[in-house]
Amino acid sequence: VQLQASGGGLVQPGDSLTLSCAARGGTFESHTVGWFRQGPGQERIFVARSSRSAGCGNTYYSDSVKGRFFISGDTVDLQMNGLKTEDTAVYYCAVKIGGGGYISPRDYDVWGQGTLVTVSS
Repeated sequence: VQLQASGGGLVQPGDSLTLSCAARGGTFESHTVGWFRQGPGQERIFVARSSRSAGCGNTYYSDSVKGRFFISGDTVDLQMNGLKTEDTAVYYCAVKIGGGGYISPRDYDVWGQGTLVTVSS
């Protein structure tokens, strides 16, 4: 499976934005889909994940985005609300084949190209 994240752009603080993750050559069923971000000069860090194995749409969020970001139950779109300047980063979607509650980038098997989100006034 190949992944492609899209939907990034330039927004103002407080705005909302939705990122999509398209899968080619496969589906997300039975896997875990994770969202990560990498700010300028920073390491890639966990944002959110959706475990889709056995029909379970279990989601988990990092403390920095909890209550503001949400993963769609039907897709793996990342709905981002109340954006802050510190949310500025390149966002990536990734798949952990076989599922599981993983949050380390090292645990994910397939990565898409990122999409840049810039939050600035």
